[in-house]
Amino acid sequence: MGISTSAGQSMSPQARGRELARQGKQLWRQLASVKAVAAELISRNPDVPSIQAFRYAAGLSQDQAAMRYNEVTEHQTSLGGTTINAWETWARSRGAGSPPPFSSLLILAEAYGRGPLGVTVEDVSPGDLVAEAYERLPAEDQLSLRRWSGKPGPRSNRAFLSSIGMSDQQDADQLKVGPDFNLTVPTIGYANPEICVFSLPNSRPGNLLHLSWETFGFGIERLIRQIKNMGWRLDIDICFGVNEAGLTMATFLASAQFSRCAIGYLRCNKVRDSVTLAPTSFYPEVGGAPSILICDFEVKQADVVGFLASEIRRRYPQALLYFAVFGAMTKEVDLEVGSFDDLTGAQIMRAADFSAVFMAATMGPPGIEPPLELR
Repeated sequence: MGISTSAGQSMSPQARGRELARQGKQLWRQLASVKAVAAELISRNPDVPSIQAFRYAAGLSQDQAAMRYNEVTEHQTSLGGTTINAWETWARSRGAGSPPPFSSLLILAEAYGRGPLGVTVEDVSPGDLVAEAYERLPAEDQLSLRRWSGKPGPRSNRAFLSSIGMSDQQDADQLKVGPDFNLTVPTIGYANPEICVFSLPNSRPGNLLHLSWETFGFGIERLIRQIKNMGWRLDIDICFGVNEAGLTMATFLASAQFSRCAIGYLRCNKVRDSVTLAPTSFYPEVGGAPSILICDFEVKQADVVGFLASEIRRRYPQALLYFAVFGAMTKEVDLEVGSFDDLTGAQIMRAADFSAVFMAATMGPPGIEPPLELR
């Protein structure tokens, strides 16, 4: 259980901090992941900024966090708890505290990645620490974070393999992932247009590429990273899943990134050359002008995306639509495309006029098959 609003208001900041750190340690024993614990704490306590949630996830007070920071630098620094407090105050509200420099975010990410016991080695992205306050960082640090997130590093393929205990041979057999590369995608004017995607090479051309759960999970993590690095905290009211594979994506994203927002379901039926939506589709009720994320497993040549976007806008007239796709097909054999327009569905996605597009991977024909043949 989280701390209720009334209970949080009646507690002193120090008492609340101790309670959240205690919860962080308890959750870590269950989840064994600082990132998962931080996400859960933010879900329970929306007023807690990411940088503070990660400290609680590591079970540390501000003074203990400063000590851990100095340990990471092998005591070449003498950071104090007041600096940790200044960074967290800055993340919590405008006009107060001071932003952590990029170099300090790197150190802090490693410090918190060691967990409550100080002995684990979990890859925490420095960008995750300032997810909701990214746009208030100095321009130089924003650029550094974008470049950092675009390189194989904290969440590279090999790091992911290590985190789930897989060997290099298992990598070849199960995690069918090619090189990372950056791609500029359509987005609203003040957002970060660069995303880091990976390719899905197919060793058997002409056959569907069957993905393992490891590859599927890796793609979901990549989408989460892109959403966190778009330049501000994206709040979504409904995650719509297209068919069962998209619904699985929507469920993971709604739980991990969007504080368990409402989940919708778009069941597509093909009738000759057209697409219709089955009566079993589900449209959650929401007021105002909602932000909606449509999750689809793959985009090829057919204009399914445009049809779905039109249907969602008809039901939610003032909605802002975002789109997340696992795999997008390329026009040429080379999967490491240099431009968004090198994708077969580029014009379809542009015409749908999404506020932003997120994409985990590129693929070649005839396409990819999700785990357990989810449709």
